Amino acid sequence: MEDFLIFSEDNLWSEIWPELTLALGAVVILLVGLFSSKEKNKSNACGTFAVLFQICLLVYHLLDYLLINHTFERSSFSGMLRHGFQGDVMRTFFLLSSICVSILGNRFLKVQNLRFGEFHHLTMLATAGLMILCQSTNFIVLFVALETVALAFYPLVAYNRNSTKSLEAGIKYLIFGALSSALLLLGIVMLYGVGANPAAWGAVSPDLTGADFLSFDYIGLLLETNQDNLLLKSGVVLILAGIAFKIGAAPFQIWVADVYHGSPIPITAYLAVSSKAAGFFLLLNLVNGPFEGISEFLLPLLGFVATFTILFGNLAACAQSKLKRMLGLSGVAHAGYLLVAVMASMHFAGDGDRAVWVVFFYLFIYLFASFIVFGIMGLVSLSDDSDHEAEHYEGLLRKHPWAAICLLIGIGSLAGVPPLGGFIAKLMLFNVAFEAKLYVSLVAMVIGVVVSIYYYFGWICEICFEPKPHFDDDEKPEDPWTKMQDIGLLKWTVLLFAFISLVFGLWQGPFGDAF
Repeated sequence: MEDFLIFSEDNLWSEIWPELTLALGAVVILLVGLFSSKEKNKSNACGTFAVLFQICLLVYHLLDYLLINHTFERSSFSGMLRHGFQGDVMRTFFLLSSICVSILGNRFLKVQNLRFGEFHHLTMLATAGLMILCQSTNFIVLFVALETVALAFYPLVAYNRNSTKSLEAGIKYLIFGALSSALLLLGIVMLYGVGANPAAWGAVSPDLTGADFLSFDYIGLLLETNQDNLLLKSGVVLILAGIAFKIGAAPFQIWVADVYHGSPIPITAYLAVSSKAAGFFLLLNLVNGPFEGISEFLLPLLGFVATFTILFGNLAACAQSKLKRMLGLSGVAHAGYLLVAVMASMHFAGDGDRAVWVVFFYLFIYLFASFIVFGIMGLVSLSDDSDHEAEHYEGLLRKHPWAAICLLIGIGSLAGVPPLGGFIAKLMLFNVAFEAKLYVSLVAMVIGVVVSIYYYFGWICEICFEPKPHFDDDEKPEDPWTKMQDIGLLKWTVLLFAFISLVFGLWQGPFGDAF
């Protein structure tokens, strides 16, 4: 009874108030949609409420941390969750990303005549799960939070019932998501099996009385004490393989191109940004936490994955004509770049925070650039939004200069063109990779950036140059830029992110002071 009271006293629900508030808002939106008429549910009321609700939550969260209740590292729920500055940064990241998805989703849902309530409900629940995931320090919480996110993403990928490609993408994402979850769970079971009964598996038990066998602290001591145990190493490799599926790292990227191609544009952006960011933050927590004791074993493995991911992603993207597939494979290459920063954080040991902040900076720049690109793509009127090709953007600079300039900034930032934020982010990655002596990965990064110029600048040429002449007016395709009504909030969001990407290319503030 005494242990139960101690456990209940540590259940500090106030520490996860942003997640609880977001989940409550998701339930309210679902109930409003459930008890509304069909016409009202397809109106923009639910979408407007979702955007305003998340903006208010983000503003209050920032005020709470910066001015009202500024606190340092702490834990709750018997150490299963750990809160602190880095966790609050990722909370901000996921809320900002969710707001952008909601803004982009409102136009998409209206154009495709789909229901608003369920879309925003699932998006907000996925965001709450991502926020919990990045603060977990126990493998049970980690797995439950990860599966909560996955269960929300499965229907979102297949949300466009008007498109057979979206339904196909949903099935593929379900199959590969289940496979990655199975690998992750099998790895966790291996660690638990050895940790709960070390002697039965030829391992030495760490001296930690009354330990939680699935806590990061206990697993970290177990791995440090038994660095050569084959079963423990196999469990770690399986866990990393499950995470590699989520971030789209090669050779586990097989789902990326098809799922990005078929899913609705807002969800493609969500997968490209939030899902990838959560995987990398989780990876940072693991390799610099419980897996730190076997870093000598992990570094060559991650080095091979990072190098292969960079080269494969960029080379495969060169052969794509569909823009969403190209962006998906370029996202695979970006995952490889970020893996190099994760390796650098392991090399720096006590000074690993420098590499961690490079990851954060890169992720925020990637968020701004990605939502610029997907935001402009969301303005194109096509019968099927999976059919985006570069030719749809011919002469955009003349027809809609503001959209073309923003798109050029977004593409240039993804490519790492100066003086944009993406260039500085890649420069920081090169810096930490060089200091960590990751020379092979550094060469792969340089080659990848050079190769990426080919497919990014092919799109840029279509935007800047005039369309090819059509000799037969009957063969002239319909202009996909004729329906650009009700884009006020989306337009201003894209303009703001374009301005931020340009500012960070010229001035990095405290991020630049560290270099």
